[in-house]
Amino acid sequence: MGPRLLLRAPNWLGDAVMSLPAIAAIRQQFPSAHLTVLARPAVAELYLRDPTVDAVLTAPSRIGWSNWRAIWQKAKELRQHAYQCAVLFPNSFESALLLWLAAIPERLGYRRDGRGWMLTRAIPTPRPGEIPPHQAYYYLELIRRAGWIAHLPQLQAIELTNAEEIRQAGYRRWQEHHLDGPIVGVSPGAAYGSAKRWSIEGFAKASARLARNLGATVAIFGSASDAPLGERLLGQLSKEGIPTRNYCGRTSLGEFMELLACCRVLLSNDSGAMHLAAALGVPTVAVFGPTDPKVTGPLGRRCHVIQHPVSCAPCKHRECPIDHRCMRAIQADEVAEAALQLLK
Repeated sequence: MGPRLLLRAPNWLGDAVMSLPAIAAIRQQFPSAHLTVLARPAVAELYLRDPTVDAVLTAPSRIGWSNWRAIWQKAKELRQHAYQCAVLFPNSFESALLLWLAAIPERLGYRRDGRGWMLTRAIPTPRPGEIPPHQAYYYLELIRRAGWIAHLPQLQAIELTNAEEIRQAGYRRWQEHHLDGPIVGVSPGAAYGSAKRWSIEGFAKASARLARNLGATVAIFGSASDAPLGERLLGQLSKEGIPTRNYCGRTSLGEFMELLACCRVLLSNDSGAMHLAAALGVPTVAVFGPTDPKVTGPLGRRCHVIQHPVSCAPCKHRECPIDHRCMRAIQADEVAEAALQLLK
């Protein structure tokens, strides 16, 4: 029997998807290891669908010292599993504290945020320019510096190996919703802040054009916090006579994966939904403004990024302090046209 390894997952969906190549590299290096992913509930189902992983445990969902009792209880639980090594993908102090309290013999992660003393292998953080800029390489570099891989792979795409199985489950789920025609997916939210969000009017016009062209229903996806955006988009599309379903806050992550996998195309901001669609092989048009697609762009074989160059981008602000010119410059017709080109 191989070693028992615990992998502490990133906390956000997009980051979780971008960690998959590193987890695959660990599996390749340790084919007989028992790999357990420790993930917050919001992303745990992603790893439950990954055949690379043997088991998934949930980490405390709340952030901060007010959650110290849950951290201590989880540490006691982890001690019972007798893990030999833990890998920390998040940068947080709290994630290192949990595994230190769990007394896992070997704990490796980046040395940052004042947590180096809790790691048995505190690995220096890459300096700018040392590795390719995409976030997926940040996780892979941790594994390389640990000596588990010899060099960084050239990533062409991040792909869920069981995407077809998820897609077939999605077809059955859509039938339960009494929909069997083409679906245009739209994800109008973005967890980081409003600066990353393209206008609801833009999404409405672009998705309406696609729906008419394809004879499709529009499905709006998002978290519970995106529900107001989903209602606004639903209202605008309904006025145009476009058949639309709003699933914001109404699906688990696993259900969302299944429904998303069957979409003909997804229109999205820079978001977790964008990364998930790309990994599922769904044609994806991603609208970028204040963030850099070289760092967080979708890694898929059928993806197209739309970004207009402006002097202040990428600023990475959560809220635009001026006129949101990076997003206002993007027109609905160019988004729709990019989607149609992907579908050819």
